[in-house]
Amino acid sequence: MLIPQTSTSLADCLRLRRQKLANLIKFPVILWSGTNSPRNFPANPFPFRANSHFLYFAGLPLPNAAIRLEGGKLELFMDDPSPSSTLWHGEMPTRNEIAQKIGADVARPMTELESWIEDAVTLAVQDAATWTQQSQLLNRWVLPQSPPQGIDLDLAKAIASIRLTHDEAALTELRKAAAVTVEAHKVGMAATPQAKLEAEVRAAMEGVIIAHNMTTSYNSIVTVHGEVLHNEHYHHPLQPGDLLLADVGAETEMGWAGDVTRTWPVSGKFSSTQRDIYNVVLAAHDACIAKIQPGVEYEDIHLLAATVIAEGLVELGIFQGNPQYLVEMDAHALFFPHGIGHLLGLDVHDMEDLGDLAGYEEGRKRSDRFGLSYLRLNRPLRPGMLVTIEPGFYQVPAILNDANVRSKYQNVVNWQRLSEFADVRGIRLEDDVLVTAEGSEVLTAALPNDADTIENLVGR
Repeated sequence: MLIPQTSTSLADCLRLRRQKLANLIKFPVILWSGTNSPRNFPANPFPFRANSHFLYFAGLPLPNAAIRLEGGKLELFMDDPSPSSTLWHGEMPTRNEIAQKIGADVARPMTELESWIEDAVTLAVQDAATWTQQSQLLNRWVLPQSPPQGIDLDLAKAIASIRLTHDEAALTELRKAAAVTVEAHKVGMAATPQAKLEAEVRAAMEGVIIAHNMTTSYNSIVTVHGEVLHNEHYHHPLQPGDLLLADVGAETEMGWAGDVTRTWPVSGKFSSTQRDIYNVVLAAHDACIAKIQPGVEYEDIHLLAATVIAEGLVELGIFQGNPQYLVEMDAHALFFPHGIGHLLGLDVHDMEDLGDLAGYEEGRKRSDRFGLSYLRLNRPLRPGMLVTIEPGFYQVPAILNDANVRSKYQNVVNWQRLSEFADVRGIRLEDDVLVTAEGSEVLTAALPNDADTIENLVGR
């Protein structure tokens, strides 16, 4: 593993982060990085991804490691590379070299961790080998599928409060991820005229990310079936008249994520119906970003998107009625069923391993309303928060063909008019937006989103 070089001291940044944690809790914390999971036999593992809470305080993606935090101090537990590993992996930094880089106060082998485990709290790591080790050493179950409880919950709340807003070191990484993500999307648009399959556009986009020594921050969505929200199949042919929806993001070497969606015409030209719906989604996107500033409720941003979409569909004759009333009855969710976005940071859906603990203000819980139940973030915005804004329009057969849905909304949807928009399966526009003291900054603003420029970028 190479130790990345930064213009500012990684150790100083990490000291500030752990001091913030020490100001909130008074008990020892142990965080595990996790380990490789085998694909089918031990020597053929999936790519390693360190646990994000570990990464936040340790700074480097160290496999098979743990850190102990107490009183602002950091103790690193990991083994030195074995002599035989040099044959297969080359020279690797030693435990002491890594400890110096991250500003650890002490560095110990993993065999000593058990002696420092008493009264420690933790958060679960996703891979089975690690959470089994966590449970055995702590003598209690620590399971990723179960929400934190007891004193572990106190730790989760403290970490969430710190990670909700980003420091300058984090923003430096997030800007890198955003820049590479933007470049990948531009290349994907330019590659479309020569592509025959979705997979070819995906390859062009991910090639940009790999060329910057990054990886994708989630499984790429590159599909002509945009009505399937998380479509991860890439075998469909690209046909004139199709829209291609690409939801692709880069993740830096240090684990920080980008997340952007654009939708463009395979032919290089939107049809009149596609352009009409595209502009409705774009209007919602722009209105939401203009509204972002400290103190604004994120749920209000979501409802603004729903209202703008409802207004646009009324103007197009798809909806009938007052837009505000349509949103109150959740009619917008027929075509915009998901939330307006989510937190973005060390994970594409940042801290969702904690359930709704990070995304929802204390005392709030998810609504059971059709139009609000998928909202991932329900907090007032604060400077330093990075969120996505991603309104969309989708014709999901499972929703639109449901007999109960048809009955409930029969008087507000002009189904005959809707049939004229059959060439619009799905459209989504997504950008990464930083909340600033004065308002907002779109980290992905270098990627155009107006229909004319999109057509020019695709070309033919």
